[in-house]
Amino acid sequence: MLVPSKWRNVLLVGFISIGLLLGIQTYAMQKPVTIVADGNTIETHAFFARSVADILENNNIILGEKDEVEPALDNPLKRNTRIIVSRAFSVNVIADGSVREIISTPVVVKEAIKMAGIDLNSEDIVTPGLTEKTQPDQNIEVIRVSTEQVEIEQTIQCGVERTIDNNLEKGLTRTVQNGRDGLSRDTIKVVYHNGTEVQREIIDSKVIAEPVNRVIAMGNITNVSRSGSSLNFREARYMVASAYTYTGNRTATGQQPAVGLVAVDPRVIPLGTSLYIEGYGYAKAADTGGSIRGDRLDLFMEDRTQCLNWGRRTVKVYILD
Repeated sequence: MLVPSKWRNVLLVGFISIGLLLGIQTYAMQKPVTIVADGNTIETHAFFARSVADILENNNIILGEKDEVEPALDNPLKRNTRIIVSRAFSVNVIADGSVREIISTPVVVKEAIKMAGIDLNSEDIVTPGLTEKTQPDQNIEVIRVSTEQVEIEQTIQCGVERTIDNNLEKGLTRTVQNGRDGLSRDTIKVVYHNGTEVQREIIDSKVIAEPVNRVIAMGNITNVSRSGSSLNFREARYMVASAYTYTGNRTATGQQPAVGLVAVDPRVIPLGTSLYIEGYGYAKAADTGGSIRGDRLDLFMEDRTQCLNWGRRTVKVYILD
């Protein structure tokens, strides 16, 4: 049976209306959703999913016990919803000799320390910084800082003053005034990191006894009178002199031993130096000896008796050139 053209038009309009309604409903159900999780960004559509939990399940995203989701799981989905999954991870907080593990999503270090049940003092040092974000498997260290003040007494070393003495031979000295060390009492701030001393700082110092400088007179004259004649010299010094006699050997300079030849330490008096030795007379540094070291001399004598009579004595020695 043929349908009149009037009814055919009515049916056509009906079919078109139903199609439009279905299209609109399908479009409404196709809500675009963005999921950011595990380093990936997923662009998807929510056909039948009504909540954040539904869309995550549809995309096989499994949440751990302490993972966080924004917006909340029971939040209804809207067009262009952006879902961010933050995974929880392990962080170690080291403090007071122990290590405490916490599991959390990224938080600032200060919050992680609080989650570990650790109280911070104002002087404590924390690494990394309190406002930095935590990272997976990170170590956060809390260094306990403490201070104390101690008092100690310290020696103040006396100084040395030197003056010129025009009545004393050049090279010789005499003590005009003995020195005396002083004493101070210092207040010291001691800083400890986790109980170990790391710094000392003097914050106050009081002098209890002032030091007294030692005063030394330095000889300045280079000419003296000896045996009725003038003696010019470069410098004078006190030395310990012993005596020796013939051994059958020549001197270190190849000469036959004779009165007026003396053994010296060449590091102190070079060989060949002319000398005047009080109690002995004019001499020449011409020999060395195994026991002659430093301010020592060995004077040649004619015989053993003279050596024994001389013995060992301190003498004034004038270095002439």
